[in-house]
Amino acid sequence: MSRCSGGDDERAMVQENGVEARKMSTVLAEDSARLNQDELRSTVRELATTWCRDGRYVPQCDSWMRSFDLDFSRELAARGFIGMTWPRSYGGGEYRNVDRLAVTEELLRAGAPVAAHWIADRQIGPAILRHGSDRLRAEILPGITRAEILFCLGMSEPEAGSDLAAVRTAAERVPGGWRITGRKIWTTGAHHATHAYVLARTAKADRKHLGLSEFVVDMHAVGVEVTPIVDMSGEHHFNETMFDGVFVPDHHLIGTEGEGWKQVVEQLSFERGGPERLLSTYPLLASIVERADEVHDRNLHGRLGALVARLTALRRMCWDVARQLDAGQAPIQEAATLKLLGNTFERDVIEFAREALGGNDNAPDSLLNQALLAAPGFSIRGGAADVLLSIIAKQESRI
Repeated sequence: MSRCSGGDDERAMVQENGVEARKMSTVLAEDSARLNQDELRSTVRELATTWCRDGRYVPQCDSWMRSFDLDFSRELAARGFIGMTWPRSYGGGEYRNVDRLAVTEELLRAGAPVAAHWIADRQIGPAILRHGSDRLRAEILPGITRAEILFCLGMSEPEAGSDLAAVRTAAERVPGGWRITGRKIWTTGAHHATHAYVLARTAKADRKHLGLSEFVVDMHAVGVEVTPIVDMSGEHHFNETMFDGVFVPDHHLIGTEGEGWKQVVEQLSFERGGPERLLSTYPLLASIVERADEVHDRNLHGRLGALVARLTALRRMCWDVARQLDAGQAPIQEAATLKLLGNTFERDVIEFAREALGGNDNAPDSLLNQALLAAPGFSIRGGAADVLLSIIAKQESRI
């Protein structure tokens, strides 16, 4: 059903003007093509269930970072589930952020392979939409919605820890654009990415947060080199990425030169405030709930109930962040709070699972071991705890 409303008199007035009538007809048709939240959930759930049942993927913890399947991402793209909130002119569906949240919750709940498109859809697309030039938007956004343009994040640098402002990578002005030289580390999915988001220093400044700018870099450009970082299980998600005098055209600057840090802080609202900060271990928690009788026999049902209650509260916080984004706000402190509490929750899920499952789930590819391997990164990616606490402490008191 259409969400547009109007009385008979209003419709009659519109019909008096043929051009306006056709415009209204188009709006009504586009609006009726949108699915409501229940329909979105059921559609995604059916897709994930079918692919899983057919053996096309195995549910995995931390799937948004560790489970890459370009075919699955393109299936989602074909159904309009990438770039959902973006304008139709760029391939989006003009949904709300709360509608997108319904979709991402279902994908994470299913442990589906969404790593291919996740970063581009979650934060780089919205950053380009807010700050990019018309040319950059037209060049990049439609490709993201088709799962043809895949992004990695060039933020963290060697020897900088979790200090995103400790940027040594430099961008030098040259005719027609910039030359970028430097190194980035922990660039998840760089070996698959077609493009990189790169935070680089464009001017020297007394304060490290000043003089930074954001760029879109073609990963096939001359001077880009990706070196794998293989984890202790032999899996390859991380990389070190070298930029050796890589040319970047002028229109690949995102926003205003030198305003990169301000834009990064805003962008982190998209990164920190999403459901992946509390649902990365959901497949593991669900597997424990399925064995509720066993948990009850071991007198652990109270602790399991407490985890479920915390999950409910965290989901509510997620929805609050999404609503603020829909209102055009950048919920920086709220997203940081969610990320901090979500990380603690996910670690507690793992500790509970170790006790509840004992030695019954210790196969190398078990959900418990997947979560254990991912856990060290929970408190680092998106900002370490001390960084998040600093952001939260600066929040203005509200009545």
